[in-house]
Amino acid sequence: MTIASSRKGTEHVAKFADMLSALGTEPRLRIMRLLLSAHPDGLVVGDIQSELDIPNSTLSFHLEKLKNEELVNVHRESTFLRYTANAEALQELLQFLYAECCTRNKAVKPQDIVQLCK
Repeated sequence: MTIASSRKGTEHVAKFADMLSALGTEPRLRIMRLLLSAHPDGLVVGDIQSELDIPNSTLSFHLEKLKNEELVNVHRESTFLRYTANAEALQELLQFLYAECCTRNKAVKPQDIVQLCK
């Protein structure tokens, strides 16, 4: 393994650790599940707030953290902000988590993972 590939691997681990940390609170996990249920259209902030009953200031804090870790995307629509789950980032995170279990030691069969998602 070269120094460059080792450094890149370390950067990936750090990136995914930050993503998992962002998901590691109950409100943010609830937000992500809600946005995934509304994928690909997403939801405006007011709809997220009313659905999850999270105060606006707290919701803004959590959405900003998810945005900073690239787990959600935000688009302005007139005076509204629409948030969508970043499905590609979540897919990368899941691939990272399952990379070793399905290759080297066969701890989990790939088809079992697919069945969990159905």
